[in-house]
Amino acid sequence: MNPVTRGPGWRCANSFPAVKIRRMLGSFLKNLWTARPPGVPASSEQSPPGDQRSRIYEAALADARMGRIPEAIAGCEAALAIDPDYQAAHFLRAAIDLPGESYFTVLERFHAHLRPRTYVEIGVATGDSIRSVDPQTRALGVDPAPEIAFELPSNVKIFAQKSDDFFAQNDVLAELGGLPIELAFIDGMHHFEFALRDFMNIEPLCAPDSTILIHDVYPLDERTAARERETTFWSGDIWRLVLLLRKHRPDLIVHTIAAQPTGLAIVRNLDPQSRYIRDHLDQLIEEYLAVDFGVLDGCKAERLALFPNDWMRISALLEAPAAGARR
Repeated sequence: MNPVTRGPGWRCANSFPAVKIRRMLGSFLKNLWTARPPGVPASSEQSPPGDQRSRIYEAALADARMGRIPEAIAGCEAALAIDPDYQAAHFLRAAIDLPGESYFTVLERFHAHLRPRTYVEIGVATGDSIRSVDPQTRALGVDPAPEIAFELPSNVKIFAQKSDDFFAQNDVLAELGGLPIELAFIDGMHHFEFALRDFMNIEPLCAPDSTILIHDVYPLDERTAARERETTFWSGDIWRLVLLLRKHRPDLIVHTIAAQPTGLAIVRNLDPQSRYIRDHLDQLIEEYLAVDFGVLDGCKAERLALFPNDWMRISALLEAPAAGARR
């Protein structure tokens, strides 16, 4: 079925029930009095005291702290109805949907657990995430305009290039000392086709038991998932990539970790020999650019394979042998 068709094949039950979400909110709500989600400004940093949206947001924040989740969600939506670019409300809403540790912290856990010999990061920006690498890890960072304000260790090398050019113009394996990519993190341009090409270029350079992480795959809502950026809080349409991989590469094991603010996909059981995406690239891009955001209505968690942000369970994914694992 063409994925733009909203037929029976697109109906789904809630595979990530509210009771699980409420349990996961526990530790987040306990800490919310003194901490806020990564990146979220205090309301006073974004709007003047007494502002209507601020009053609504503060009430929503209080509801969240008290565990009144439906009321907190309604408050976030009310604040965003007044100002669709109210960043504090976006981050609170995201923290309610995806409670627990931020993707930065989860990424650090991957580094500590896997201790990869090699690491490639697409979308370095200010270097906050590439700081997670171990001194023994050979790391390559790619960004057309990196803005790193600190000195990098000798094991980290930055390429100021677009990722397509990086893969076309460099011998990546030689840069990694002849070793395959053991851990990769895709966090570049927030357009689906860019992330798809990054995945296509990274997988052949991996080993079957390597891990690829993809950021911004669990959109908050349609506005912040638009291809043309309308809001400060923006994930773009990377969610399409998860749908594509789950349908067209069923050999892969794909989960979306519920890491705030916009999810972190983990892809395992890689096949470095696969040419499916490369051989069908144009058709796949055309197919999935035609998918309407509405296919996620009522079943976003199931469609995007949402997985609890619980490190014990996440680490078990890394230890479990894949069915029919490649030798």
